[in-house]
Amino acid sequence: MKKRQLGKSNLEVSAIGLGCMGMSFSYGPPKDKKEMTALLHAAVDRGITFFDTAEVYGPFLNEELLGDALAPFHGQVVIATKFGFDLNPNFDPRGIKGAPGLNSQPEHIKDAVEGSLKRLKVETIDLLYQHRVDPNVPIEDVAGAVKELIQAGKVKHFGLSEAGAKTIRRAHAVEPLTAVQSEYSLWTRSPEKEVIPTLEALGIGLVPYSPLGKGFLTGTIEANAKFNSSDFRSILPRFTPVALKANQALIELLGGIAKRKNATLAQIALAWLLAQKPWIVPIPGTTKLNRLDENIGAVAIELTPDDLRDIDRAASAIKVEGARYPERLEKMTGL
Repeated sequence: MKKRQLGKSNLEVSAIGLGCMGMSFSYGPPKDKKEMTALLHAAVDRGITFFDTAEVYGPFLNEELLGDALAPFHGQVVIATKFGFDLNPNFDPRGIKGAPGLNSQPEHIKDAVEGSLKRLKVETIDLLYQHRVDPNVPIEDVAGAVKELIQAGKVKHFGLSEAGAKTIRRAHAVEPLTAVQSEYSLWTRSPEKEVIPTLEALGIGLVPYSPLGKGFLTGTIEANAKFNSSDFRSILPRFTPVALKANQALIELLGGIAKRKNATLAQIALAWLLAQKPWIVPIPGTTKLNRLDENIGAVAIELTPDDLRDIDRAASAIKVEGARYPERLEKMTGL
């Protein structure tokens, strides 16, 4: 597995990471722990060293899964986790009953980190993200709290998730950021306008989540697909029948290139991301070994400048139908 460095930091990880959320959360009921442990071990065996989780995934179940499964590999892998939600008993992590509560008060951050350290069974968190920007807490206070945790040896690297360019600059001025996590793929290109140029200027890595469009860019979701209420996609505007039908044009674009390259649609979507910048590390999620192998195969695919121009030209003519999130959740992104 090829390695990449996240920005100008000294954090080197596998060129593709593994998003672990779906093992415990958001895409139906939690999966079998033994099966997911075997998948995590298979990922390590195949050279993946970068694993993404968060306290809210479950809540807590995903961190516990990774803590148990990756304990034999301490020192060999990088585990990223996140803080930033108020996990009270009435908390609704998927926002189905309304927007989930944010909490990035410095004391709450420190409490969250203590919990994550125990669940992950580590003495230091490799990469700690603020999960969503909290408009009630100045980002300087958040960065200051993480700075103290780094000085205390409890955290190694600081990151933000779904933050806008101004917030990134303000946080970075207090405690240098190693990575920013944003949704980025061929059907979500909003980071290209301000976030990516800001990261390039500051020497910060980009970790695209949902690099396969929550499964859409694999070409396996039919236009008339229905999603169970336990599946997060059931509330997303981009996954309504009308939007799924309209967005099939992207699948046709990827399919044509995949045929030419003797690859799958998912591999082309990931290879496109890897070709954008050398400091981009996507974290596709999966619960299946064959999909893990397929995603890893994207690292070996070379897209030429002509390929990339063709993709950009064709993609720019396609209008993606449907918002990423319902309005109440969209308000929590890009602050």
